[in-house]
Amino acid sequence: MNRQAIGFKESAVPQEIGYSARAILLDIEGTIAPISFVHEVLFPYARQRMTDYLRQHWSVPPVSAARLMLDANSREFSELALASLTETINRLMDADVKNTGLKQLQGLIWEEGYAAGAFVSPVYPDVAPALRRWKAQGKTIAIYSSGSVAAQKVFVRHTNSGDLIPLLSAFFDTKTGPKRSPASYTAIALDLKIAPSEILFISDVLLEVQAAALAGMHGVIAARPGNASVETDEFRVINTFA
Repeated sequence: MNRQAIGFKESAVPQEIGYSARAILLDIEGTIAPISFVHEVLFPYARQRMTDYLRQHWSVPPVSAARLMLDANSREFSELALASLTETINRLMDADVKNTGLKQLQGLIWEEGYAAGAFVSPVYPDVAPALRRWKAQGKTIAIYSSGSVAAQKVFVRHTNSGDLIPLLSAFFDTKTGPKRSPASYTAIALDLKIAPSEILFISDVLLEVQAAALAGMHGVIAARPGNASVETDEFRVINTFA
């Protein structure tokens, strides 16, 4: 399907949201769940277990693929290779780098944690009702987060509002592209087969919403408790999906 066929624009001025979107594209951190949960629970959990997890699962295909994204010299297992890879991972985590290999490893470790009942995802109380309302209205609901698709799915499968997977149609991560690049949102619209002008993107990060708007989407800023304050005259700012 070509760009013109579904109404793509090279750029767009952000518009008011007084219209009916066919699709809702959602961020996770600071949008459907508190940033603090990710940084204070999930990240430390993955860091604490990373070395042992790599040692035990070194040759498992998803781990091997993630390893090689992080360090091409980590093909063969050795304690030296493990130490070097762990050092690289810790450095990336310290800098909060959105590395695809790192996100894949974190997601695999979190999957074990969720399965063991170590935690559940604390989504905001307005999220599940909104997802159900939008789903009932026939809207496509998708997630776009820097966390891997696998991590996103396990996150929304184990929430304090139950399993939200049945309410969601698609998941996108940094394999699609950087969240601050308009091209990423163009690619998402093409994948969804929905014109950008019929997609509403909600995120707590202004630069992400601006990028989505440049791809032709509508944008809204999520002002949740604990989020950094966003000053903007371009986009509507909301504190609830209600």
